[in-house]
Amino acid sequence: MTKFPHVWRVTILTTDKTVNAFEEALNPYCEAIFWHPTDSKGEWQVEGFSKSKINRGKLVRALGVVADVFSVPVPEILIVAVSSGKGLSDSLKRFPPINAGRFFVYGSHFHKPPPYGQIPILLNPGRAFGSGSHATTLGCLLAISDLVGKKKFTRPIDMGCGSGILSVALAKALRVQVHGFDVDKNAVLVAKENISRNSVSSLIYAGYSNAYGSSKVKDKAPYDLVVSNILANPLRQMAKNMSRISRNISMGGCVVILSGFHNYDANRVYSIHSAYGFRKVRSYHINGWCTLVLKR
Repeated sequence: MTKFPHVWRVTILTTDKTVNAFEEALNPYCEAIFWHPTDSKGEWQVEGFSKSKINRGKLVRALGVVADVFSVPVPEILIVAVSSGKGLSDSLKRFPPINAGRFFVYGSHFHKPPPYGQIPILLNPGRAFGSGSHATTLGCLLAISDLVGKKKFTRPIDMGCGSGILSVALAKALRVQVHGFDVDKNAVLVAKENISRNSVSSLIYAGYSNAYGSSKVKDKAPYDLVVSNILANPLRQMAKNMSRISRNISMGGCVVILSGFHNYDANRVYSIHSAYGFRKVRSYHINGWCTLVLKR
């Protein structure tokens, strides 16, 4: 019988409102992270795997920072040693393939051919948020899927690219050069790995940028398609600079896909973007989360 070396698995339970932030807090302590909704409404389980024993005290302090921001208790932390092969295999099984419009998102544990006519995206859940299972990522994939063929896009940008899933979707669906940026340097590394796995490295530039103000972003402007799956407040704060790097009406206009916020924040996000000339085309509402499609 094959024996696998032991790794440490850390497990916490959180909510759909805080899963993204707690996942990021676990990043420095784990080589791989998985998350999935439980049977309880609004509850998510996050588990990470580490080759070295996790320092509980440091992890508690890291999670405490997130808990303070959201005014919630620090989640209970379960740390156990498990067989690395069995632990990772069991976790991957919780991530069945996802059908999202034209896209078929699957992990390396799925060995069947993708459905005929769908665009395959190979992505294992890991150290950057965005596996396609969360409603915000799913909403963006559906929005991108519905835009294909309706307008010719030549310069899309994925701001807050995370795992790179949306950059890969844009590149495979539109077959044009895509620019993906993230403020988290670790996320950029993960995005580059996923971009390579999907054989679209020639079509995607993934790099570090703190929002839209960097020269790397400005040098490629103006963009005719902007995708940004982050949080409500950052989206509002970035609206002005986003409008500056977007094509205006005289140049053919720009379509914007915004996500990462709850339904009750949709009006707040839309109102500030409407001040810069963007109008709502449609919206997607999935499990209490919203994805907006705007156009100028």
